[in-house]
Amino acid sequence: MLPFKLIYSDHYYLPIGDHVFPAEKYRRIRDRLISTKVAGPEDFLEPQPATDQDILLVHKPEYVQKLKTGTLSPREEMEMEVPYSRDLVEAFWLAAGGSILAARQCLQDRVSISIGGGFHHAFPDHGEGFCMIHDVAVAIRRLQRDDKIRTAMTVDCDVHQGNGTAAIFAGTRTASALLPSASASTVEQPKNAPRGKMRGAHAGEVFTISLHQHNNYPLWKPPSSIDVDLPDGTGDDDYLAWLDNALSSGLRQFEPDLICYIAGADPYKEDQLGGLSLTIEGLKKRDELVFNVARARNIPVMVTYAGGYARNVEDTVSIHANTVVAAKEVFTEVRHKGSEPLP
Repeated sequence: MLPFKLIYSDHYYLPIGDHVFPAEKYRRIRDRLISTKVAGPEDFLEPQPATDQDILLVHKPEYVQKLKTGTLSPREEMEMEVPYSRDLVEAFWLAAGGSILAARQCLQDRVSISIGGGFHHAFPDHGEGFCMIHDVAVAIRRLQRDDKIRTAMTVDCDVHQGNGTAAIFAGTRTASALLPSASASTVEQPKNAPRGKMRGAHAGEVFTISLHQHNNYPLWKPPSSIDVDLPDGTGDDDYLAWLDNALSSGLRQFEPDLICYIAGADPYKEDQLGGLSLTIEGLKKRDELVFNVARARNIPVMVTYAGGYARNVEDTVSIHANTVVAAKEVFTEVRHKGSEPLP
């Protein structure tokens, strides 16, 4: 039995037909976790869909109405890059409900993982990049509305910059400086990392960190609190060093009540939509780093999965399943020696 809960529903499946996004990955991850005995059926919680009122905490009424009535323009559907259907709307409402449940559950268990979600390209008034609704932002705003948390930090490790996240939370106080761009082939310690915490942070503030490939989607990248623009081909060691720098810098400046970790599988070296060079083992170390930082500072962390487009879908499944393995190791009091990433 895991020391935390996994949030999953068979209805997380996105009905998008033949598409580069492997909609079946969610079920395969669940099956892999059970078949390898990483988790048992008792470790899973079934989410309920978010309410329209939850969605409206982030998204514009006009956009929500278009989604509910199927009146998106051809341009709006093209920007979303997935074919509109009523079933797809229901799947995104359910993903948002799953992220709300994961965020609530991690306040109790210190960590919770939704086997879905992470749709970080959705904006308040439109969808982009396979993303219709920004489930993580909805979860943050719902918990803030319910006075469960005051502040939050997003840590986005998808290969693509979290443009929707940056835009949604642009009005909250952000860092006084950014980490320097990772434009060189080797990582250097940041020289201009600001000092001092935002001890006067107000309720509703969200600090956003995005670690992504610079030469990749989206073309326009609105500024996050910290953006780390990685060069093509960045590998395990450099990536982990930059992630450590970003977390250290962000947590020197801001004290969140919740970390929302977007654990994309697409920094993988064999990803069809990525250009970084992380290995499966390196991605597990990435997860361990985030979890160790959260545990050391006693900050609850909820996880969503975002993108993953490996040529072999089983590699994507392994990367996502290893996120659960990493959480199990870090958040279990007695860690098991010799635990290896799933193949």
